[in-house]
Amino acid sequence: MTQFSAADHAMMARAIRLAERGAYTTRPNPMVGCVIAHGDEVVGEGWHVRAGEAHAEVHALQHAGDRAKGATVYVSLEPCAHTGRTGPCADALVAAGVSRVVAAMRDPFPQVDGAGFDKLQAAGITVESGLMAGDARVLNRGYLSRQERGRPWVRVKLATSLDGRSALNNGESKWISGEASRQDVQHWRARAGAILTGAGTVLADDPSLTVRLGDDTPFLPPLRVVLDPGLATVARGRVREGDAPTLYIHAPDAKLPRGLTTQVAPAPVKGGLFDLEAVLKLLAAREINEVQIEAGATLAGAFLAAGLVDEILLYVAPVLLGENARPMFDGLGISTMAERHHLRIVESRYIGHDVRLLLQPVHTG
Repeated sequence: MTQFSAADHAMMARAIRLAERGAYTTRPNPMVGCVIAHGDEVVGEGWHVRAGEAHAEVHALQHAGDRAKGATVYVSLEPCAHTGRTGPCADALVAAGVSRVVAAMRDPFPQVDGAGFDKLQAAGITVESGLMAGDARVLNRGYLSRQERGRPWVRVKLATSLDGRSALNNGESKWISGEASRQDVQHWRARAGAILTGAGTVLADDPSLTVRLGDDTPFLPPLRVVLDPGLATVARGRVREGDAPTLYIHAPDAKLPRGLTTQVAPAPVKGGLFDLEAVLKLLAAREINEVQIEAGATLAGAFLAAGLVDEILLYVAPVLLGENARPMFDGLGISTMAERHHLRIVESRYIGHDVRLLLQPVHTG
């Protein structure tokens, strides 16, 4: 096993922090950061800003200039080895005369997947990988999910009262969480490739599902996805307005309205309900890395019961809604303690007067 130095760890941590700057703009590409150094001295750095533009290594090499020769390159993901919309980063590193490349992890994209390392090693460059691999995987969990599992990473966003209720019995839920939490959600929306909801939520709440950051931070508008078997909402609602694209997913036998101008796609239905795994594969085919579900208890519960939820973004407000209010998830069918769903708290922090929890399901079977 490679023994990495304290300087190696510091430089890779810096590369990962740089990569995070592309969270709102790089998709469908992964977020990548790069640092070029001679020992403890950084001579160049960069990150992948936007798909179709220069990769992190190219930005860092331009910053380093002639000082890249003989340097160590720290990169959060294996350098690419193929020509897409940009040239191979592995070739650029070879041409610059770097002596060592340390990568956090291998890139599972089929056109890379070790080929970048092979090119570097064939040129006599020392290649080491695995440094801070766990952090690198968390950074690009959506991209890696699409490459390795063939489906996006699924995050369910919920606001709940202290007694675990997501809406009053009549469906009213504005607002359980505070203003600070509602603004915080915008940053999670901005990093998602798609925001998904159901026809029931469109009819009841009329959400716009857009990103409103309130500053000049650049972002790519996420795709708005409505699961609507019969296309009952295709001609109504704020979800059709604005610059963000909207996709309606419908049952195969749905009748398409005349003069339809929005995007639509069929997905299989089983027992009157969408095949949710097929829905996710459809979105992966559209290069969606992360899906943020903002829906009612029925759809959120269906995804959770199907084992398709990767994380839950939960805002807990210091209020009580009572026993008649609606739960966070419907349809889990739990009748014994042995059937309960286990969750791991990944992170907790105060957002205004609320507590934000990031949770991940624990699969005990």
